[in-house]
Order: sequence, then C-alpha cells, then structure tokens
Amino acid sequence: MDEIISKSLAKGISYTDYTNLVSNLVAEGKSTGLNQSDDLLNYSKLNDRRMKRLLKTLKIDVSSEEFIANVSQEQQWILITESWCGDAAQSTPMIHKVAEASDKIDLTVVLRDENSELMNEFLTNGNQAIPKLIVLNKHTNEVIDSWGPRPSTATKMVAEYKDANGALDAQFKEDLQKWYNKDKGINTLEDLKKMLQNIEAKKLKKAS
Repeated sequence: MDEIISKSLAKGISYTDYTNLVSNLVAEGKSTGLNQSDDLLNYSKLNDRRMKRLLKTLKIDVSSEEFIANVSQEQQWILITESWCGDAAQSTPMIHKVAEASDKIDLTVVLRDENSELMNEFLTNGNQAIPKLIVLNKHTNEVIDSWGPRPSTATKMVAEYKDANGALDAQFKEDLQKWYNKDKGINTLEDLKKMLQNIEAKKLKKAS
C-alpha cells in the first residue's frame, strides 16, 4: 500500500491545478480519463461550469470554520476524481474549501483512470466509485479514514431508490443533482466535520 500511495502522490496535483486542467481539456474538446466520448465531454463541460460556480458560492459557517482551523492532526488528503463525474463536481469544491480552512490538511488530487491500483484499494460495493477521499497521517502515510463517493444523505437516497427500483434512472440522477443544488454543500461539510472529529478523538485516545 505504501508504494501505491507514494506513486499516486507523485502524480497528484493541487485542486486549483485540477480545475484548470479540466477547463483546458474542455476547451480542447476533451475530458479527463482514458475514454473519450461526446457524452463524457458534455458532462465535463457542465461540471467545469458547476465547479467554478460552487467555488464562488459555497460557504463554510463560522463555527465550522473555527473547528476546522483548530484540527491538530496533520493530514494528507488524496482526492480521486474525474472531470465527467457529476457527484464529484458537486462535492469536491467543498472538500477543497475544508482543506483550505486548515493548515494541518494538504489536499492532492489524482485521476481515477491514472491511479487504478489506488482506486482498487478503496472500492465502494466492488465499484470504482468517485469521488473518493483518502485521509492519511501526513508523516507515516497510514490510512486513517476515507469518505465518498457521495455525502451521507445522497448515499441514503441512492440506496433507497435502488432498493425500490433496482437501478438508478435518468430522472433520479436529475433529482439527485437538484438535491445537491439545494443542499449547497452542507451535507458534505457535516460529513467531513464528523470525519475530522473522529480523527481527533482517535489521536487523543492514542496520546492518553
């Protein structure tokens, strides 16, 4: 695992560089990833606009910002994503903002298709679902937590719809994006805060 993580970190880029990469590829008529198609390009165009808008509009409330700023555990976050993923476009801007709010968190973005070994260590129900956030101890690269591919409320919505209907259809996917738009990143923020609280609690337990 150490070697896999080291390889992926070496290929990683900042979130700003990632969004610039997506914009530049879209301008060239391309998406990220090994496969190229009109559908993936159209999703990437939509997500490029979506990420730019969310970076401007998403807010972290004062109490959450104070909590994040006081996190003591030094962490390396690896965010696995691709430009065509709608869930990623909705969630990753908030992940970036949370990481920015703490001087203890370094965020590195890697592309799923270029890091299949890493992705295969963090499957969701056997699938390479993204976005996936991997949290490491910054000094040892030990995996201490992970998050994704969707915020908790969206995960519940997906599970309930699959139980009732067998699979996700176009109407549900549209409804899910509407939920993201109404939620404004709050559920993702709350999930990440809970994760950080758990990490801090584990650190205190080890120290005691």
